[in-house]
Amino acid sequence: MKNQLTKLNIFSIKGVQMRTFHITWLMFFVCFFGWFGLAPLMPTIRAELHLTKAEVGNTIIASVAATIIARLIIGKLCDTWGPRKTAIRLLLVGSLPVFFVGLAHSYMTFLLFRLAIGVIGASFVITQFHTSMMFAPKLKGTANAITGGWGNLGGGVTNMVMPLIFAAIVGFGYTKGEAWRYAMIVPGVMMLVIAYLYAKYTKDTPNGNYDETGYNKGKSSKTDWSVLADWRLWALTIAYAMCFGMEITFDNVASLHFVDNFHLTQSMAGFWAGTFGFMNLFARALGGIVSDKVGGKFGMKGKGLLLAGVLLLEGCGLILFAQSGTLFIAIISMLLFALFLKMSNGATYGIVPFVNKKNVGLVSGIVGAGGNLGGMLFGFLFKSTTVTYVQAFTYIGYAVITVALIVLITRFTKPGEAEIEHVEEEPILVGSVA
Repeated sequence: MKNQLTKLNIFSIKGVQMRTFHITWLMFFVCFFGWFGLAPLMPTIRAELHLTKAEVGNTIIASVAATIIARLIIGKLCDTWGPRKTAIRLLLVGSLPVFFVGLAHSYMTFLLFRLAIGVIGASFVITQFHTSMMFAPKLKGTANAITGGWGNLGGGVTNMVMPLIFAAIVGFGYTKGEAWRYAMIVPGVMMLVIAYLYAKYTKDTPNGNYDETGYNKGKSSKTDWSVLADWRLWALTIAYAMCFGMEITFDNVASLHFVDNFHLTQSMAGFWAGTFGFMNLFARALGGIVSDKVGGKFGMKGKGLLLAGVLLLEGCGLILFAQSGTLFIAIISMLLFALFLKMSNGATYGIVPFVNKKNVGLVSGIVGAGGNLGGMLFGFLFKSTTVTYVQAFTYIGYAVITVALIVLITRFTKPGEAEIEHVEEEPILVGSVA
């Protein structure tokens, strides 16, 4: 595609490509903030609504279950509507349950609101699709990893910030039961602001919107389901289930784990849970950058080996975290497995744009849905009354290691299929201010 960037100046907002780059990661950041805004407040919500462990587990499952189907739909809509219209509509519709979750006064209504809020997790697919449209092939992995990582950073920020917003509202004289409800208005307003920015400052492609450029003219509106026969798609899907699935699970349960096992206050538990999310500031980007570098030298085989390696290290780190007997060891091991988990996220989407270049939205949506499927399945472990959180983390660690071995034996380049495309100018990640 013409006008795709071959240099990524992360401090620039010059040109539609870089404006879109920054607005699309900010969109995912804000959606993540709204998606997991309730997680660090769960100790208070659990007490007020008198939730059992199984009911808390069900809300965790609900928060990611809706995203599975939503990501599949959003991937297709990006191909047909374009990422700009898809993002704006998702933000407007998705803000409604974020605003109104405060109306929940029972377990069932709270569960339904968490299910509805989960739809905004599909914003990730838009981010990855839109970034892929703006950057040249050799830079897609890096650009996708940075936008995905900075968007995921919302999970860390919300763990730290929402307890502070909650405390500030309590400080104004409101009860704890009122404070968590009013706190959710903040991410709802943020989503509306980003919808405006998306409408005003982005385009579907470097050359303009779909309806302006005729991008989809002559293309079949039918979904090309032949991509489902490609094993590489499913290898990436289960890989993403193990890394991003674990990430959203940890975002949901970390505060409760630190409160229950290390007897921290809600604010302190939120702070340490937030450090896990803050690893996204660089770790997911690192996975994408290394994937692009390895891909440039060793092709898709190198990208696959990198993904297998970081998944293996993630699984080992997760088992170490599960067995931590002190808060200090738990935090160190958490940061260790977080590094490799988020690198795995970036390395996965360093491969995604090359699996089927005619159906990038569909592939991105299916793999993204795999992440939420993993989070949903892991949620069943954490709701079980016979499995402790420590045991759940351990079981997941072994599952991640198993998937790493599957990725290791997967061949990501088909016979006769071209390797990664090359561009005339070597892509560079730069940091000068434009």
